[in-house]
Amino acid sequence: MPSIRILPDILASQVAAGEVVERPASVIKELVENSLDAGAGEVLVEIRKGGVALMRVTDDGCGMAKEDALLCLERHATSKLTDEAGLHQVRTLGFRGEAVPSIASVSRFRLVTRPASEIAGTEIRVEGGAVRDVRDAGCAPGSSFEVRDLFFNVPARRKFLRTETTESAHIEHQLRLHALAADGVRFRFRKDERDVFEMAAGMSRQDRVRWMLGTELGKQLVPLPEVEGRGLKVSGFVLPSLHARKGRRHQCVFLNGRPVEDAVISRGLVEGFRGGLPDGLHPAAWLWIEMDPQLVDVNVHPAKREIRLHRPHDLREAVAEAVRESLAPPVRQGVTPRPSAVAVSSIPSPVPAARSLPPVAIERVLPLEVSEAPEPENPAPSFRMIGELLGRYALLESEDGLVIFDPRAARERILYERWLGPVDASQSLETQTLLVPRVMEPGPREAELLLRHKEVFEEAGFELEDFGGGSIRIGSVPAFLGADHVEQLLLKVVEDLADGGTASSRFALESLAKVLARQAAIRENPGPTESRALLRQLFACELPYCAADGRPTLTEISLSELERRFGA
Repeated sequence: MPSIRILPDILASQVAAGEVVERPASVIKELVENSLDAGAGEVLVEIRKGGVALMRVTDDGCGMAKEDALLCLERHATSKLTDEAGLHQVRTLGFRGEAVPSIASVSRFRLVTRPASEIAGTEIRVEGGAVRDVRDAGCAPGSSFEVRDLFFNVPARRKFLRTETTESAHIEHQLRLHALAADGVRFRFRKDERDVFEMAAGMSRQDRVRWMLGTELGKQLVPLPEVEGRGLKVSGFVLPSLHARKGRRHQCVFLNGRPVEDAVISRGLVEGFRGGLPDGLHPAAWLWIEMDPQLVDVNVHPAKREIRLHRPHDLREAVAEAVRESLAPPVRQGVTPRPSAVAVSSIPSPVPAARSLPPVAIERVLPLEVSEAPEPENPAPSFRMIGELLGRYALLESEDGLVIFDPRAARERILYERWLGPVDASQSLETQTLLVPRVMEPGPREAELLLRHKEVFEEAGFELEDFGGGSIRIGSVPAFLGADHVEQLLLKVVEDLADGGTASSRFALESLAKVLARQAAIRENPGPTESRALLRQLFACELPYCAADGRPTLTEISLSELERRFGA
């Protein structure tokens, strides 16, 4: 029978580190939160080799005396929580007293700190949780936490870390979140002895969001009116529904200064758009929420990412109301619209009116030469063309009934499988070099994903370069695409890569081919008159019955179904 025993302190701290220290970005999060709790007006973050070799967080906060500096290395030692009642109204970012000892137990740790009231500071060195040296030190008021060789004594954890660029991107993203949450603090970030960004203390929230988004997207920010009531206050910004994404990575929510994630808040954002978002998409938003600490429980996750709300309905309604008011059309003073005009404009048109263009204005741009595909081993089913619908769909007669054929979806499947097939000179894309290179700012994590698969994009005609600060320089694009659509296309591919959770080049190629095929088919816009050639090429594909994104290329209504509907 195994015997029960108390774990040694160092081992207990290493176990706790498994919950608190997931990766270098987790260390930065905990240390920056400590700096903010200490009243820092300036925070400097320095890293080397993705944070594994070195992470240093320096602040000008209140600092610690020698006794407190030694105590902060003990588990469950904290100055932020004194009794059980305080747990139900936490007003600080940290409060458990586990972060510093957990970090010190899996690294070579150094702390230098001094309160402004004392002449000399304190330096403490810790290796793998064991204190090696304590001495007086000359330093500026505040604290400097230095973490070297993360997971040096836990190799099983270290091997699960990603590449330097990936870990650096996560650190930069975490620091940007704190820079948005604490808009009165100056933030500086240095990576491998190079300045990445500096955020001045005087920048407003809107200026910080615009700086992170870039000039083009920053101009489209929609401010939310401040909604207050029932112990909470909501303010922030959203982007129009055009920029909605599949995931919630573009939603930054700060509750009482703490970056959080919560599905209730996301639902409130979607409800605020009043059905103006396609299914499965989420709006890009930046929300600052102030709430009575007694109405929220932040002690439900070791890393304090998740929260539990005591009145979630109130917060959801407040968020939805703020979004609804911000997106409502402005009413000009002194102008009363006619009743008939109001009635017409209030009803959204389900199908936008099509613009008819003269024939000379239509130019067909093909991304690659269309060659006659060899006859497939399994020929296409026998269809007879009987008509077309709205110039968009072909109506075919089969042995079993009526077939509705979508030429555009078929063209997507054909292009998608050609681009994924063996490399062939006849399939090469023409590349257009941009006279003025474009710079997109997708963010550090998104930029890292694009650069990780740089070779895949080059094969497709994209020339991408790291422009620093989470920005990408675009030097060339496929000729058929055009520069105006490139940023949205690349962001779509990034979403697929992030949702897929894989670093596979094959997955990146499939995601890129799917998006490119859709854009090319839209530009070509094949019609029903081209159905015969498209059907022959379509049934030479491996999966002829659906486009790359799963939409059907053709659908059949059987004769028995038609007879049932007409009561025959």
